Amino acid sequence: MKHLKKIIIISALVITSILLLVIGSGYDMYKEALKQMPLDKKIESIQQKENYTKLDEVLQIYKDAVIAIEDHRFYKHHGIDIIAIGRAAFNDIRHFNFEEGGSTITQQLSKNIYFTQEKKITRKIAEVFMAKQIEKNYDKDKILELYINTSYFGDGYYTVKEASRGYFGKEPNEMTEYEAIMLAGIPNAPSVYAPTVNKKLANKRAKQVIMKMVEYKYLKLEKANEILDSNEISSIKTLKNWNLREFMI
Repeated sequence: MKHLKKIIIISALVITSILLLVIGSGYDMYKEALKQMPLDKKIESIQQKENYTKLDEVLQIYKDAVIAIEDHRFYKHHGIDIIAIGRAAFNDIRHFNFEEGGSTITQQLSKNIYFTQEKKITRKIAEVFMAKQIEKNYDKDKILELYINTSYFGDGYYTVKEASRGYFGKEPNEMTEYEAIMLAGIPNAPSVYAPTVNKKLANKRAKQVIMKMVEYKYLKLEKANEILDSNEISSIKTLKNWNLREFMI
């Protein structure tokens, strides 16, 4: 029995040491990123981009769609969503991989402007520290605004304005409701969900976004069905006469 307790204590100390080492490495990465360019300077450089779009220049339904599909507790947490992280950790352990990150919009913004897309625990920890720093200095609307101006939408589009113009030939506030919803779903996996890559999967993803919007009370069921039935699909770059009903899953 004493031998077992000794093993447990030693194991706990080893695990604690590893955790502290990893957290320390993540913190060092966060500090180094700020040393390379302070947060205020980084944000200023983003806002000076040619196609930067202010939040009041996009449709409300687009903002609602982004929050519903990416981070539905966005306006309630302070940069870190413990519930989402716990759920993601459980699923990662269950599937023996590091696929789900439980990242909030603020964490994704941190990654977009400072770090790589590489799935490493140290990067994830650095992202957490940076998210807290961002939340300390900027309000939620500004964070959401920065997020839609730093996300990758596929086809070389890195802002919502570039994507709305490129895919639909429209300004962000001119998109149809369905187009806005589709655009909100792309950044999760641009190489998969971009409408020029696979129109069937783009439609399927848009439907997932709509379902989340209904689940989190951004849309009533009647309105959701109206959007799905509207066929308000504009020509998309090389995809002309695109009919929603033909590809809806």
